[in-house]
Amino acid sequence: MFREMRRTKCALKTETAEKILREGSYGVLALTGDDGYNYAVPLNYALEDNKIYFHSALTGHKIDAIQNNCKVSFCVVDKHNVIPAEFTTYFTSVIAFGKIRIAEDDAEKTHALELLADKFCPNADKNLREKEISRINAVKILVLEIEHLSGKAAREIVREGEIAQKNRSSNWQPTF
Repeated sequence: MFREMRRTKCALKTETAEKILREGSYGVLALTGDDGYNYAVPLNYALEDNKIYFHSALTGHKIDAIQNNCKVSFCVVDKHNVIPAEFTTYFTSVIAFGKIRIAEDDAEKTHALELLADKFCPNADKNLREKEISRINAVKILVLEIEHLSGKAAREIVREGEIAQKNRSSNWQPTF
């Protein structure tokens, strides 16, 4: 169902792709927007059990796009080092594909806000944290359930032997 990467020698090991996704701080969510135009928006996120959680305003382009088409992708770039002398960039990145939904259950919404707070504000004052998490009705929580994950590294990184993998399986199964 999902395309194989054209440059298979540049594919990241599954564990490496998962690590990049787990440790990243933001990525770009790609949706189908108004009139069939692609709509890509940078977002902070938290990851748990094959699900990526985002928070959002109650209304807007992103919410409309999700309600019209739940199939999305989410890209996180880990390394990005421009090498002017070689006219190239050394990079590693991952793309998660799946279906996104708007969480309706207050327990799931609260859990997602706690995950986001743990990731981005681990040392926040307890009272401030509880106050923010209690505002679950002021935000929407989006849940992307990952169906396919792929990671890629620049050829130069692969040649250096940093993270190459041969014959990567296309049947991705989460290990996180």
